[in-house]
Amino acid sequence: MPTKILRLPSVKAITGLSRSSIYKKVSDGTFPVPVRLGVGARAVGWYECQVNEWLESLSATAPAAVLEAPQSRQTQLFT
Repeated sequence: MPTKILRLPSVKAITGLSRSSIYKKVSDGTFPVPVRLGVGARAVGWYECQVNEWLESLSATAPAAVLEAPQSRQTQLFT
């Protein structure tokens, strides 16, 4: 199966991160490194499988409270 390469707008949509947050995490070594899409090209992309693995690693290490949907403000006030 061919590997799909995601461009920045897709990575932002999938992860919910901003451009600057993505590149900060790449710099910190906590997010997959993008690949160049051609010799001398400025365009980059991320392997979809690596982005998905990164997302799965977050859900595996996140506390259960973070993964639960928050209650609505009204429900919180009256319980």
